[in-house]
Amino acid sequence: MPDTLALILFLLPLAYSPGPGNMVFAANGARFGPRATLPASLGYHVATWIVTLGIGIGLFGLVGSAPGLARAMQVAGAAYVLWLALSIARAGVLRDTGPARPMGAGGGAVLLLLNPKAYLIIALMFSQFLPTATAPRIDAVLWITTVFTLNNLLAFTAWTVLGDRLARLFRADRSARRLNLGFAGMLAAVAVWMLLA
Repeated sequence: MPDTLALILFLLPLAYSPGPGNMVFAANGARFGPRATLPASLGYHVATWIVTLGIGIGLFGLVGSAPGLARAMQVAGAAYVLWLALSIARAGVLRDTGPARPMGAGGGAVLLLLNPKAYLIIALMFSQFLPTATAPRIDAVLWITTVFTLNNLLAFTAWTVLGDRLARLFRADRSARRLNLGFAGMLAAVAVWMLLA
């Protein structure tokens, strides 16, 4: 239990501070509401669990050993987040009947897969909390993976609900446009941060 509590305390600032995933889910929550973001959340968190498990048992060591691959993922991830920012910036009134659709499960999975910072956080987490041994204990890897994924799910849900609540304050055309531009600007800043970090 103390190790689990320490793990959660370690993850809190990482999961709840603004980042690519949180901003995308807040923007989607504002635009489409929490229920419509469930497929994207499912895709993101299933991918999180699988990738985290893989890193925990050592299958994804090639990302760290191949700087070119890590950089390509960084650029692709930043481009994807920037594309999402532009889509949000061009959106009209919140929850209008236009052609916009919420991100699906595949989009949620891509968001995780193209975020090299997630890989670094996961590797750091395992280096701190996985008992040292010649081979990782699968029960420890499964526990850490599950706690990490559930913590992220709670954080993203909180950001989605926050986005939805903000949208309720910005119903008029002009204020809805400002909210879209605000989320788009935050996502664009995150994309630049992903490229430079």
